[in-house]
Amino acid sequence: MCAPHGRKDAAGKSEHRPPEPTVPGARGRTAAPTRGDRPDGDPDDLTGSPTADGRDRSDGRDRSDWCDRPDRRDGRDGRDGHDLLRAAAAFLTLHHTEERLGDPARRITAAHAAIAETGTYRHTTEELVFGARVAWRNANRCIGRLYWHSLCVRDRRDVRDAKDVAEASADHLREATRDGRIRALITVFAPDAPGRPGPRIWNEQLIRYAGYAHPGGGVTGDPRNTGLTALARRLGWPGGPGSPFDVLPLIVQNAGDRPRWFALPEDAVLEVALTHPEYPWWGSLGLRWHAVPALAGMCLEIGGICYPAAPFNGWYMGTEIGARNLADADRYDLLPHLADCLGLDTRSDRSLWKDRALVELNRSVLHSFDRAGVTVTDHHTESLRFLTHLDREEHKGRRVGADWSWIVPPISGSATPVFHRTYETVERHPAYVHHPEALARARGEIDEILV
Repeated sequence: MCAPHGRKDAAGKSEHRPPEPTVPGARGRTAAPTRGDRPDGDPDDLTGSPTADGRDRSDGRDRSDWCDRPDRRDGRDGRDGHDLLRAAAAFLTLHHTEERLGDPARRITAAHAAIAETGTYRHTTEELVFGARVAWRNANRCIGRLYWHSLCVRDRRDVRDAKDVAEASADHLREATRDGRIRALITVFAPDAPGRPGPRIWNEQLIRYAGYAHPGGGVTGDPRNTGLTALARRLGWPGGPGSPFDVLPLIVQNAGDRPRWFALPEDAVLEVALTHPEYPWWGSLGLRWHAVPALAGMCLEIGGICYPAAPFNGWYMGTEIGARNLADADRYDLLPHLADCLGLDTRSDRSLWKDRALVELNRSVLHSFDRAGVTVTDHHTESLRFLTHLDREEHKGRRVGADWSWIVPPISGSATPVFHRTYETVERHPAYVHHPEALARARGEIDEILV
């Protein structure tokens, strides 16, 4: 029987740790298996996660916009003000055109007057909802955009305090989870304004697993999160039980203050214990994953206004967990261990042991989420939905941007229809953007603010 997988130490030897407690006894809620497959939800529920697998969104290009640059945060300064005026006019025109609200001239004039007086302007609730949804529609790296119009928007722009942001983020998870029937949801906190930055959530996602780095090499947990885990410890977090799946606290920062950590309540974190449809021993591995992929480090940009804290989620495509989070060599790196458990010949890559282990791991994810009644989609279904999305958008006369390297699934790519065509990388706003500073925060690399 296989023990839970450990990372390799500096000498390359496997660290097989003593068996961890079974997943139902671990921290957080664990979805109880239910016999039979989860019934298909209604169309408004079937919304894939924009970019939930946690891959680095930085591609070397300068994606800075008005709201990301310190020299452009005061809309009253000459050319900088013109940038905001143009962005506001473009967005308000788009909103009025698509929603058939008539001539946007009066609304644009009002926004321009506010910018002249205060350096910024405030979106109406309707504009905020429209902007958040269109930002999802514009996400070039998201395969799950078919149901962009179903995104639920929680307007929390009056919330700035770190404690209140953490509590509202936990509420976001509860509302998104719905006992497994995952809802596409975004919570928008206070925006950046001249002289008054909005709050920041340092975590890349609202739910992330800790990565405990060992002095001699090796990691218990998720190696991607070693920096943020170390930062949380420096801020006073005592750490979890030390399992491979300890849920990290939220790290939230008010403008000008030290970041603070807040433990997520247990009832806000639904997790799924991973089993396998054919191998009874699989459950003893102690593997699990959380149900809601809520990205927290991306900035929502609408009409020149930056909302730096705007956690949003769809739901998982199985490959995000089974082919990336649990399988990548720089993440949980489970394939060598699973291959041993499966009795595969790992002496040569020509035996395709990695491929076989990868398929079984992805079968485990889909099987487990279905048995637990937790929404998940598969890469074949989502590929067909993406082509439907393309057809709908082209019928409406809208060009669809897409990044081929992200749209094609990380497993069985050529067996999906999205593989066999090309796409244009069309950059549009509104947008969800990863600013370099947010990436550094998620890695725990910004220490000067702690001094």
